[in-house]
Amino acid sequence: MRIFFTIYVALRALRRNKMRSILTALGIIIGVGAVIVMVSIGDGSQSVIEAQIASLGQNIILVYAGSATSSGARTGYGGAGTLTIEDANAIKSEVRDVIGVSPEVRGGSQVLANGLNWSTRIVGESEDYLAMRQWPLATGAMFGDQDVRGNAKVCIVGQTIVNNLFPDGDPVGKTLRIRNMPFKILGVLVSKGFSLQGTDQDDMVMIPYTSAMKRFSRQTFLPFINVQAVDAEHMPAAEQDIANLLRDRHQITQGRDDDFTVRDQQEIADAAAATTATMRYLLFAVACVSLVVGGIGIMNIMLVSVTERTREIGIRMAVGAHGSDIRLQFLIEAVVLSLMGGTLGILGGIGASQLISRLNHWPTLISTVAIVAAVLFSGAVGICFGYYPASKAAKLDPIEALRYE
Repeated sequence: MRIFFTIYVALRALRRNKMRSILTALGIIIGVGAVIVMVSIGDGSQSVIEAQIASLGQNIILVYAGSATSSGARTGYGGAGTLTIEDANAIKSEVRDVIGVSPEVRGGSQVLANGLNWSTRIVGESEDYLAMRQWPLATGAMFGDQDVRGNAKVCIVGQTIVNNLFPDGDPVGKTLRIRNMPFKILGVLVSKGFSLQGTDQDDMVMIPYTSAMKRFSRQTFLPFINVQAVDAEHMPAAEQDIANLLRDRHQITQGRDDDFTVRDQQEIADAAAATTATMRYLLFAVACVSLVVGGIGIMNIMLVSVTERTREIGIRMAVGAHGSDIRLQFLIEAVVLSLMGGTLGILGGIGASQLISRLNHWPTLISTVAIVAAVLFSGAVGICFGYYPASKAAKLDPIEALRYE
């Protein structure tokens, strides 16, 4: 019964000073809310990055052309004419763990249809591209191998093109003019929305890469090649085989630098994950500082409370309360303040996360682990920062406490 009476006394003391209790808990509320919001933003960013990497397709390897130098300025990957269509064909036919290859050529142009015009990206790909990217068509069909071989004037369009040039109906079978050349629309891609970099993935026209090279870029080399391995386990072997094949074809002898670069999704994912992890740790550290500040606020108020209630403590001891009862009472008060602040902080953090997601269109993901950790941490803060004031109260001399004014 003693423990229940002590809890009752502690709760009554908090209820007697409602405003002080709320202001004391405010530091924990802000700290826990900040933890929830920061972790939600970090987890949301991580999930978007993972989705963006996954949108590249399963088991994709990227082969970049080398860097070119002009007047002392280096162009970076893809600038040199070191990859050719023959290289892409050789990778597809000679590397055993490869099931799909799509050379890629990119550019931009104004496109016209129905008396309307729109500036967009023109992307040249092979017939394997959509299967590699796991990007289905909403309507129509993908161009085929014959279209690629024949430099056909056919295309696939994204949803943004449909919205801006064909607002009244299905564009499949209609004509789209690219640099005054008529291209027949074969299909419309399923909408993918914006990428993490803010690029509208639906704002593009896809044509056979041979058509892009012959009719627009006028180049005989490829900036890079998309390659799909049979599965994740065979990706390292496929990368090595691709590198060996290209060294052979480009007659690169031992000791000389490669004029190409081979990268896989995992390397891209690891780089993105490292950046996101750094941001998450930074945000979490800032939020934890808020929690510690809230804990210091609880300690400060509890010390003031011990001073103000010295006579009350003396009376309780005089009528039979032990030092352990006094210590427990003040500990309960500190823990209740912390848990109350933690609960309100969780609700506020979840609400703030949803609000941020709606207003700023930032990705947020509520983490159950973060919620549990915030509750446990807030309880620990109450115990840690409440113990000293509780011990101080328990060590008061009853006679001196009764004399205190």
